[in-house]
Amino acid sequence: MFCGFQMKNPQRSPTNPGSVRSRFTQVFLQSLLRIRKHSPASSSSSSSLGEFLKRCHRVKVAAYVSMARAAGTRRAWSRAMLWRVRHDAHRHRLLQGRCSRSSSRERSPGKKKRRTKKKKKRRDDQEHGFGNAEKLQKLVPGGEAMDFSCLLDETAHYIKCLVTQVKVMRSIADFYSL
Repeated sequence: MFCGFQMKNPQRSPTNPGSVRSRFTQVFLQSLLRIRKHSPASSSSSSSLGEFLKRCHRVKVAAYVSMARAAGTRRAWSRAMLWRVRHDAHRHRLLQGRCSRSSSRERSPGKKKRRTKKKKKRRDDQEHGFGNAEKLQKLVPGGEAMDFSCLLDETAHYIKCLVTQVKVMRSIADFYSL
């Protein structure tokens, strides 16, 4: 056992109702039904590009939330992902309420954004292979707060869940494309 990681996983079987794959599939299909219920598909001539993009975004968020819920709260990346989705939804609701007032608060043309200086990478970190850890921390949700060994463990689990997500979504797409 290495930071909560086991080499053999008895829950790998797709027929096992407790497996990550089956939990993801169940939650994702329920989310897709809710999306369909709240925004029914209209004829292609009357639907706008904006509505299509909103639905695509909803499906993407539903896939990530379903994946994080299927993984459970034991994983740091799933907790970080769920927090990020809740935080973005809350911020979006706040911005919708301020939409009419936001035009008066725009930046004046004279002001420029401050640019922050990038930190120089330390040579000894690069020699030991930790230079890519910063890139990995940015890719894995919640990775910024992890030490290196747990980051590797969380990354392995996150990749496993992403592969499962792709397989399930392909299966759903293949089923409905017939």
